[in-house]
Amino acid sequence: MSSASRSPAEAYAESRRRAERPKLTDFGSVISFELDPFQRQACEALEDGHGVLVCAPTGAGKTVVGEFAVHLALTSGRKCFYTTPIKALSNQKFADLTARYGAESIGLLTGDTSVNGNAPVVVMTTEVLRNMLYSGSSTLDGLAYVVMDEVHYLADRFRGPVWEEVILHLPEHVQVVGLSATVSNAEEFGEWLVAVRGDTSVVVDEHRPVPLWQHMLVGNQMLDLFEGDETHARINTQVLRKTEELARYHVPFSRGRNRGGGGGPGRPSRNSGFKPPSRTDMIQRLDAANLLPAIVFVFSRAGCDAAVAQTARAGLRLNSPEETDEARRIIDEKTRDLPEADLTVLGFWEWRDALERGIASHHAGLLPAFKETVEELFVRGLCKVVFATETLALGINMPARTVVLEKLVKYNGEAHVDLTPGEYTQLTGRAGRRGIDVEGHAVVVWQPGIDPKAVGGLASTRTYPLRSSFRPGYNMAVNLVAQLGASAAREILEQSFAQFQADRSVVGLARRIERNKEALAGYTEAMTCHLGDFSEYATLRRRIGDREKQLAKQNTNSRRIETAKSLDRLRKGDVIAVPSGRRSGLAVVVDPGLEPMGEAKPLVVTEDRWSGRLTSADFPSPVEVLGHIRLPKQVDVRSPKSRRDLASTIRNTGITVPSRGRRQTTADDDPELATLRRALRAHPCHGCDQREDHARWGERYHRLLAENQQLERKVAATTHSLARQFDRIRALLRERGYLSEAEEVTADGKRLTRLYSESDLLAAECIRNGVWKGLKPDELAAVVSSLVYEARRDGPVEARLPQGPVADAMLKTVRLWAEIEDDERRHKLERITRQPDPGFAWPVYRWARGESLEKVLSAAEAGGNELGAGDFVRWCRQVIDLLDQIREVVGRQDPVGAAAAKAVDALRRGVVAMM
Repeated sequence: MSSASRSPAEAYAESRRRAERPKLTDFGSVISFELDPFQRQACEALEDGHGVLVCAPTGAGKTVVGEFAVHLALTSGRKCFYTTPIKALSNQKFADLTARYGAESIGLLTGDTSVNGNAPVVVMTTEVLRNMLYSGSSTLDGLAYVVMDEVHYLADRFRGPVWEEVILHLPEHVQVVGLSATVSNAEEFGEWLVAVRGDTSVVVDEHRPVPLWQHMLVGNQMLDLFEGDETHARINTQVLRKTEELARYHVPFSRGRNRGGGGGPGRPSRNSGFKPPSRTDMIQRLDAANLLPAIVFVFSRAGCDAAVAQTARAGLRLNSPEETDEARRIIDEKTRDLPEADLTVLGFWEWRDALERGIASHHAGLLPAFKETVEELFVRGLCKVVFATETLALGINMPARTVVLEKLVKYNGEAHVDLTPGEYTQLTGRAGRRGIDVEGHAVVVWQPGIDPKAVGGLASTRTYPLRSSFRPGYNMAVNLVAQLGASAAREILEQSFAQFQADRSVVGLARRIERNKEALAGYTEAMTCHLGDFSEYATLRRRIGDREKQLAKQNTNSRRIETAKSLDRLRKGDVIAVPSGRRSGLAVVVDPGLEPMGEAKPLVVTEDRWSGRLTSADFPSPVEVLGHIRLPKQVDVRSPKSRRDLASTIRNTGITVPSRGRRQTTADDDPELATLRRALRAHPCHGCDQREDHARWGERYHRLLAENQQLERKVAATTHSLARQFDRIRALLRERGYLSEAEEVTADGKRLTRLYSESDLLAAECIRNGVWKGLKPDELAAVVSSLVYEARRDGPVEARLPQGPVADAMLKTVRLWAEIEDDERRHKLERITRQPDPGFAWPVYRWARGESLEKVLSAAEAGGNELGAGDFVRWCRQVIDLLDQIREVVGRQDPVGAAAAKAVDALRRGVVAMM
């Protein structure tokens, strides 16, 4: 509402509100745009001294609330830490805040970058803040606000626990500003924040500032997915009709493979080779409809790069000559530090040509300098189409007018799975640029097998619950014990969001248990007998039934074993009886069918001239040899004459099938069963004329009692589950000497407190056992890489290793891991320490020895480990990070520490050293 259209009363109210919130008023003049109601509500709560949780759709502008926390810190002479889940987002936020407040006020701390770390406002990755809290860093002095951008990241199963560690360990006076995507359990998350952080305001806004239109590209037609108004939206009948028509002629490629092409009578021929519009056609269609810039999600790194190459080869050019010149200038500026010798192996010239055309890819395998250039050009409108994997949806500020989804299936690291409604919402949330676009557009490319109704369900479902992934680990355990002691540390874990959610899930189970107990009391009354305790009698009946089942099972198992043994003893020419089934009668063994690793499967011919193999399943009891026939050396059972002659020979032997008598069962002479039966007959209730009625109530009682006991076990397993896991971890650490029997952190434990890695305990064990002593810097880098590297394929790949010290040290490292895994299994811990993966050892070894990037990547590819430049840089930086920790832990005077320091210097060069 403009000031001119306000009534005097509204103008007065607005004036009074501004006077009550002077800092928010001051901030309003800095940002120079009107705050949305949800932004104002959150900022007012923050100025009033409350913590804030803001849940809003992607692009709604929730980061404004985080920026207000920065403003509050700077204007009050206090500190604000702005945390993000990924370095790229940290770098972007650092650049934004520096542009607004000046370089002297803003710092940046990520795993490999430190800029002005003592500034009043520091942007950092969440892990950096966690490490500060555990080490008691003096940088925390004066801290008043912590902004946790993308706080819903705490659901991430690998890195999510760090967010909860930070929230639990921050000093009480620090105000936490949580910025989250729209989640369906925001109130639950807010209640937990209130419980652990005190007064916290929850602000939820589900309104998209830029409306989103859903479309489906069916063949060459772009159709609206929905028809009708927002309240009565339904799937567009034209989409349904068109897709049904195409589906009759085409089947999904994966299903249609190796099938005949002809249809039956009256049916059209079904062609499995359906091809959606080419990417070039699709982009030209979007361009013609004024729907660029667009992000096309491909869900495959190779697919993204192939899409760029394909469109560039087709001659597609989306930039004007002026835009091309401007793009070239920015590309040159951003990449001027790239070593000249590496440009070819990096694919620089192809990448630059495509980018000047306005086309690029964006994924984790790209060189950081390439990714940052693409992001800047896209934001400036100089890159019109980006082919991306889903990592682009993680908070990077790259909104587009249109988002295209080529598929609705992605690889999650273990299997190809369908997109969830939450993932679909996050991906399509990139469409629609606030202040630029009137509306955003989401386009799903139809292919056979895609159901428009299912797409409509994805687009209209708003359920995206936040589930904690918090779990204690070794480093966390020793740090908690060192800071708080075992008892207080246990209490901290009980306060985690994971336990909060687990305890809530128990509430429903507890209610069921109470209802069942009331029903059990009613059943007890219904089976009351005037002659005695019917519950006792019912227990006897159940014990008899259980014992009979147990004996029957034992009998069946022993018979099966004896039958298998009897089949093993059969020889060629033995005459046997097949007891039942269509093949029952006499048979002669033609081939015993002995299997060295399995049970025998004899080939027989029956007196009815049937031939085939038998198994133990054909015999309820051991096979008895009834006689023997001399057979020729070669018997052709496929010949009808041969089978007829054998059947005649069997009949002429005069052997008959023995009669089947009643089998003596183990139950007939089992003393325990006999005792129970006598006790049952002697019980007073045995003579009751309503005994069977009472028994039916007794059966219901015991069934419900068993169900209730199972529920109680489930509640017991859920309640205090994290504390129990913490107890088991402490027990393992005591055994290995990282904690003393008095629960004090030992010298080895103090080393472990400073090792932040998925393989923290394994690294500590290798240091303690001297496994890495005597290794040169390049050799140490190779072995240490196995603790951080993880192949993108399932499980570690068989990797070649540099022979000598590297192979020997790697073998010792793996042996230590095996010992730790055994200990984890014995202590009933889910595997915490993953198996070392030597897949990056050769590349990092070569790089540390000074070989060129081209040689390193070519050798890796020749060895079956194709690495993108971005992957290579990322893994090198992770190896550097762990080597830095090792150097800090053991000291430069130690030979391993000295080797680690030299290895860091050797690795930090060329593209790896670039910001």
